[in-house]
Amino acid sequence: MKQRTTLYLILLIICLYLLDQVSKWYIVFNYELPTPYYLDRTHVITDSAIMNFDIVRLHNTGVAFGMGNGTAWAPILFLGVQVVALVLLVVGYRRHFFCTKLLKFAWAFIMTGVLGNMTDRLTQGFFLPGAEKLSFMQNLLNGYVVDFLDFSFPFIPTETFPMGYHWPSFNVADSCVCIAAGLFLIASFLPQPQEEKKA
Repeated sequence: MKQRTTLYLILLIICLYLLDQVSKWYIVFNYELPTPYYLDRTHVITDSAIMNFDIVRLHNTGVAFGMGNGTAWAPILFLGVQVVALVLLVVGYRRHFFCTKLLKFAWAFIMTGVLGNMTDRLTQGFFLPGAEKLSFMQNLLNGYVVDFLDFSFPFIPTETFPMGYHWPSFNVADSCVCIAAGLFLIASFLPQPQEEKKA
């Protein structure tokens, strides 16, 4: 039974990972490189009083909400963090840390998020213009995460965003991490399995 559950979770990870990577490569092949003066975008929902939604192409070398984006240290630091997180997640699963169905689903979603964005950091720098003239390490340092889902909310004007709050752009892997966080939060309020209580 446990082996079957693990197989289902791995299949879920594979499906979500493929969705993440296919959507990102679609953006890379169909949208222009972002520059300080130009951002290629497709308007999906516009002129709404509640929410606007665009498809864009952004390169994020930082982490959530663009923290560390554009810094020289971000690519190596955050790639290292993802590798460590991946190892801890695998070890934690093998040691039955994720002991309920909800925690197992959360594990699958966060694994997808880490794998998806880590793949970007390891590969995307090698496909930038002029990458063939750079060394392996230089291309690796040029790695970034592809963000393309872009939302803004006109009914929430702020000092920084007078036309409405702009949520930082994200991707499928980021969404998986947020779903995992929500599942972990819900699981923390639920009773532990009976066998855990006895331990």
